[in-house]
Amino acid sequence: MNFDASAFDAEPELIRALSRRAKVVDCDQDRVLFHQGDEPVGLYILHAGEVFVSMDSPCGDEVISFSVHPGSLLGLPGVVGNSAYSLSAVARTGSEISFVSRDDFASMMLSEPQLSMMILRMLANEVRTARMAITGRRPTSRPH
Repeated sequence: MNFDASAFDAEPELIRALSRRAKVVDCDQDRVLFHQGDEPVGLYILHAGEVFVSMDSPCGDEVISFSVHPGSLLGLPGVVGNSAYSLSAVARTGSEISFVSRDDFASMMLSEPQLSMMILRMLANEVRTARMAITGRRPTSRPH
């Protein structure tokens, strides 16, 4: 399945707002950010480097795998929906990653409600991109 990794790209204003509440994640070596099925603890922002993302079927077969690039936000559907992460994410050695806890994210949404539309656009883009991947079509454009 061909998945367009740009579905994880966050608007710069959202990255800046999240970064104000973020903590640096050590990536001196490959680091698992989360496993598919883990309970969500927060969001991860990729500032530099690469994160490998994958999803397995219930039988354990890999369904999709791809890399995301700087400016990507990982874990959003799990945190917003308060449901298990639907993907696994591994940061490559030397990547620059920061982490925003679920509580800090919730607090930010309450104190900066104007960011909610950016979050909704990201979630809608992930859904649209996943549907396109299932049908084998390529996204035509990403609305902002």
